[in-house]
Amino acid sequence: MAGALVVIPTFNEIDNIEKLLRNIFSLQRKFHVLIVDDNSPDLTGLKVKELQEEFPEALFLEERKGKLGLGTAYIHGFRWALERDYEFIFEMDADFSHNPNDLLRLYNACDKQGADMAIGSRYITGVNVVNWPMSRVLLSWGASKYVRFVTGMPIHDTTAGFICYKRKVLEQIDLNKIRFVGYAFQIEMKFKAYLKKFKIVEVPVIFTDRTKGESKMSSGIISEAIFGVISMKWKSLFKKKDV
Repeated sequence: MAGALVVIPTFNEIDNIEKLLRNIFSLQRKFHVLIVDDNSPDLTGLKVKELQEEFPEALFLEERKGKLGLGTAYIHGFRWALERDYEFIFEMDADFSHNPNDLLRLYNACDKQGADMAIGSRYITGVNVVNWPMSRVLLSWGASKYVRFVTGMPIHDTTAGFICYKRKVLEQIDLNKIRFVGYAFQIEMKFKAYLKKFKIVEVPVIFTDRTKGESKMSSGIISEAIFGVISMKWKSLFKKKDV
């Protein structure tokens, strides 16, 4: 057992998935990868099955019947990991916005530097985003500032989706009570880890917008993230044990 599992949700990532997996499997440290594919029409799942023949001990695939949301894909992957012996569980995008080489840095933050949760942060040392229009940079940066203000979390990149969890974090968060399914899922997981007083660190990374495939961002996802934060914080004031 590698001890470290990278959970990657996919929907129409045929242009990226093979190169991404080969990059991960070429790293000095051994990582296992679980692809959670939402029945991609472009046959991403079929490509993963082909690659499983080459990496039978390290590559796993869970196929779902349709596009059910980012958060539910990660929770599916987390549960899969907790049923097995993984000590470090990662979440990562499939579009190369997250550099596979940074998996090692997130891993070391948890394994060698004592963090319970390591966040690949775009905003801990300024704004490290490549290929985004200024409007989107400002929206993302502003959203993180807003979430930090409302929740009180001392985290600069509250919406980041490149994370390493120690197993105990996911064991102590009730995954059945995760409310959000879009990008607000990232905020909720950080907030619940923060309420549990886990040690959370931010590791500076450079985020590069996808060059292949289509973005999954939508106005509904943004609204969920912005307006859901207040209710999440409000409920936490009265249900501190209900995390």
